Amino acid sequence: MISAVGYMRLGVEAIGAAVIGIGAVSTVFLFARSLLAPDEYSTSDIRLHLGRFLVLGLEFQLAADVLATAIAPTWEAVRLLAAIVVIRTVLNYFLSKELEREQAQPRLGRDDSRA
Repeated sequence: MISAVGYMRLGVEAIGAAVIGIGAVSTVFLFARSLLAPDEYSTSDIRLHLGRFLVLGLEFQLAADVLATAIAPTWEAVRLLAAIVVIRTVLNYFLSKELEREQAQPRLGRDDSRA
């Protein structure tokens, strides 16, 4: 069972890293497209794109940390997990808030331009 959870942890961690990597690469392409057609994508659109991948990738990384602690639940591992959970939760919270704020801004701008 310990071995299976260890492999699951590695798989979940790899998925999280892949999500962040794919997000970074696709954001670079989106940015390059914005240089060629400036009216197509705004800086906010590009930031939202990357932010979504970061939030999802961090969730996978957190899940991998929980699995790692489930294998070897020493007090030191639990304290380390608690610190990681706090840091990643705070980071995820602020990323989510920024994404919400960025998503609200374009809608306000479009609604104002139609009036």
